[in-house]
Amino acid sequence: MKNVSRYHPALVALHWLLALLIIGALVVGFFVLAPMPNASAHKIGILGAHMAVGMLILALMVARFIIRMLTSRPAQATTGYPLLDRIAPITHYGFYVLVLLMVASGYTTGILAGLNRIVFQGSGEPLPSSFAVYPSFRAHGFIAALLAVFIALHIVAALFHQFVRRDGLFGRMLFGRRAA
Repeated sequence: MKNVSRYHPALVALHWLLALLIIGALVVGFFVLAPMPNASAHKIGILGAHMAVGMLILALMVARFIIRMLTSRPAQATTGYPLLDRIAPITHYGFYVLVLLMVASGYTTGILAGLNRIVFQGSGEPLPSSFAVYPSFRAHGFIAALLAVFIALHIVAALFHQFVRRDGLFGRMLFGRRAA
């Protein structure tokens, strides 16, 4: 593959769209759905949107992974610290794994709790009194917290590159000319 200075425009668009969708899904999960009682009349609608966004995130992540494998990308960035340089690619692929685990645990909870009938088919059945009885739901919450930590570290790393190293790394994930 040829040497380029920026990621493919499709990857840039998917990166920022997925960032918004994932952060939005986490915010809704932590701050709207978690404190809301399952008996609330509004929960099914919000849960439906949350689940639909989760499915969209999965589809976009698959597309992003395929595009990433097929397109040229900039040379690996360096932090100036060999240990951090070895950790960076692991954490990037860790994002893919965590998002896939989030979707899998969400799907599993949905299947176990009969959410397809309740949320998408409008069966009229009530939501289970608590999702906490499902191990997949507890995993979903744990993975969500871990994903939030990964996102925070990713943001800190981007800010480190932008304002401490001043190496232009942030610009690689923006639209613009790709020539090396």
